[in-house]
Amino acid sequence: MSTNTDGPATRPSVLFMCVHNAGRSQMAAGFLRALAGDRIEVRSAGSTPADQINPVAVRAMAEVGIDITGHQPRILTDTDAHSDVVVSMGCGDTCPYYPGTRHEEWELDDPAGQDIDTVRHIRDDIKTRVERLLDELGPV
Repeated sequence: MSTNTDGPATRPSVLFMCVHNAGRSQMAAGFLRALAGDRIEVRSAGSTPADQINPVAVRAMAEVGIDITGHQPRILTDTDAHSDVVVSMGCGDTCPYYPGTRHEEWELDDPAGQDIDTVRHIRDDIKTRVERLLDELGPV
């Protein structure tokens, strides 16, 4: 959990990162926001962000009641280095390693160019992983 120098611990932060920040990381962030509410600071970024979120990912998330249309792919920033948990998804060597944080590598297929059925499977896999992560973080 993050701490500030003036007082008690603050809410933990989780960064989901992938190369384009247009599919996997956006879906993961959407699930964590929906499941954790404001208990966890959710960040999502990429090393080479796309111009927009993958419309098939948007559609797949809408099917489970999560709207990610208002989010935009964004580039990794110095603020992201201060995340408590960093989850990379298919970045390889293109995403940085932040010392002092908990790192997880989620091997997931890229939804780019995939049909809706394939993206649904990716979405469901992401949901399971996000739920597990949330359980591991415990009550916050």
